[in-house]
Parts: sequence; structure tokens; C-alpha cells
Amino acid sequence: MKKVSLAILVSLCAVTGAAYAQDNGIVTSTDPAKVAEFEQHAQDLQNRQQTMGGAPAMPARHHKMAPHHHHKKAPDASSS
Repeated sequence: MKKVSLAILVSLCAVTGAAYAQDNGIVTSTDPAKVAEFEQHAQDLQNRQQTMGGAPAMPARHHKMAPHHHHKKAPDASSS
């Protein structure tokens, strides 16, 4: 009985964690004041980006890939 209870508890915890992870923070609103505030904020951000010369907020990082070397197998000495 303890094993079954423990299994159910673990399953409930996993489901709760998965449901919590699904929350992506997107909220919808039909309030005109909230919509206007959001649009004003977006316009301010756009203007700020344009005054900065269109430079990206974070510089791009270049990741150099190491070359992959493929080694050929040495010929078998036993086959001679």
C-alpha cells in the first residue's frame, strides 16, 4: 500500500510540475486602457531602438566550431 501511495504522490507532483511549467505568462485583456498602455510602451521601445542607431540590444556572439577530424582505421596486421 505504501508503494502505491508513493507512486500516486510522485505522479501528482510530476503532473503539477508539468502544469506549472506550461504557464508562459501570456495574459489577454480587453480593457482599452491596458491596451493603450501596452501600445504606448511598445512605441516607446521602438523609438528608443531607432534612436540608438538600430544597434541590437545584445551583440551577436560568434561560436567557432572546432574542426572535426576523422581518423582512418589502421590496417589490420592479422589479415596479412
